[in-house]
Order: sequence, then structure tokens, then C-alpha cells
Amino acid sequence: MKPPKRLQPLIDEGMVDTVLRQLMSGKEATVYVVRCGDEVRCAKVYKEANQRSFHQAVSYQEGRRVKNSRQARAMEKGSRYGRQMAEEAWQNAEVDALYRLAAAGVRVPKPFICFEGVLLMELVTDADGNAAPRLNDVELTEATALDYHAQLLQQVVLMLCAGVVHGDLSEYNILVDAAGPVIIDLPQAVDAAGNNNAGAMLERDVDNLATYFSRFAPQLASSKCGKEIWGLYQAGLLKADTVLTGRIKENKRPADVGAVMQAIHLAEKEEEERRQRMQMAE
Repeated sequence: MKPPKRLQPLIDEGMVDTVLRQLMSGKEATVYVVRCGDEVRCAKVYKEANQRSFHQAVSYQEGRRVKNSRQARAMEKGSRYGRQMAEEAWQNAEVDALYRLAAAGVRVPKPFICFEGVLLMELVTDADGNAAPRLNDVELTEATALDYHAQLLQQVVLMLCAGVVHGDLSEYNILVDAAGPVIIDLPQAVDAAGNNNAGAMLERDVDNLATYFSRFAPQLASSKCGKEIWGLYQAGLLKADTVLTGRIKENKRPADVGAVMQAIHLAEKEEEERRQRMQMAE
């Protein structure tokens, strides 16, 4: 196929030889199958911020590292330079997370390089060598659902032990290769220790998994693994081989009013930013 404009710099630099086909187009990027020498890989072309349906919420940006304080101030003010820096930080978050998680033994695609807003990485394939399907496109039995759910909980634990929370985990950003689930799409990944919303995000990720797999294995609907995992992490007791029970002790302590007010403040700030983006787009 004719190379898309955004992939031409990689071709010019010799990183990509041929663009074979478009693999998929999602809310944040378009992915192409490319040939690099003797290997077939995939190239994830990030969409411009105004073309994405998944916007950078304040809750995801918190705790992300930038090069210097000037960039941090610009990002906070939302200036043109700040928006450019925020965009780079958003793209780098996935690259950093992939390297970090691959080193920790998490089943993610192997990254190679991020160049000019394009992430070049491993093409995940099925047993026949074809591009692996998404989890939501795979027919599951009850036994397989229970197995995949257990595998993914283990991956979530490994991710958290590496200090990373996916932040948008669902059946739509999990692939299934010959060995089982592979987690993808990590530009919204957050640092577990540096983001005050990480616990809520992790619980939502785990709840999403339970909700999906309970369609095939109803007994998973009552699982409380998200709260259990985060509780163990906060207590410093979470390990890669931790055996989860899916149960938690009832917390009878008074609600943390300060945390609730902070969550409300963040939601209001995100709504104000959304309105500003809409006004800028008009």
C-alpha cells in the first residue's frame, strides 16, 4: 500500500522498508503492519490531540515526568508549548511503560523505537502467524474465561509491582496470542506511586475484567480483587506471586472527606478543560 505521510520519516531513515496494510484504527491511534528487514512489525501512528476521542484528563497527567520545571509549568498553564510537551509526555508514557513492563515479565508487545510520533513495536500474532485478535473478538468457554481472567489478574499484579497502572484496561485493549492474553494500549498508563488516582484506576481496570469475563463465568461478578490488590500494594505486601482471594474485609472507618473533595475538584477541573478545548475548536 502507499505509505501514509506520518510513516514516511521512518522509511526515509531506514527503520521501515514497506508498509503492508492497515491493521486497525482506534480512538488514539492507527496501527499499520510494516516490514523491517526480515521482520514484520507494527507501527502505531498516534493521532493528533484534536482527533482523539480519548483526551488527556488531569487525573492521567498527574505524576508524569518531564525534562525540566519550565516544561512542567507550561503544561500546567496549557500554553501552546505546554500542549506540545503534554503531547510528547502522553506518547512517551506508552514507550516508557512498555519497556518497564517487558523488563518485569508482563506480557506486552516488545517496543523498538518511538520516532516522529510513531511507535514501532512487535506484531503480536496467533498460532498461525496472523495478527492476534482482540479479546472481545474471541469466543470463550467458561473454563477459558476463568483461565484468562486469572492470567490477567497476575499481569495486573506484575504491572503494579513494577509501579504501573494501565488506567484503561478492558477487553478492547487485550490481544490473545497462542499463549494467552497480551496487554496493549498504554499511553494513559500512570505511575502507581506518583498519581493520587492510581488506586481508583486500578480498581476500575480489575472491575472491567470481572464484568467482561462474568458473561462467560458468572461467579466472577462478585470478585473484589481490585480492592484486594491495591490494599496489599499500599501495605507493602504485594508480590509477583501473591495469591488473591477475591475477598476483602469490610472497612468501617469514616469516609475520607478530603479525598472525596479532591476527587470532586479534579472532576471540575477536567470539565473546565473540556469546555476550553471545545471553545478553542470552534
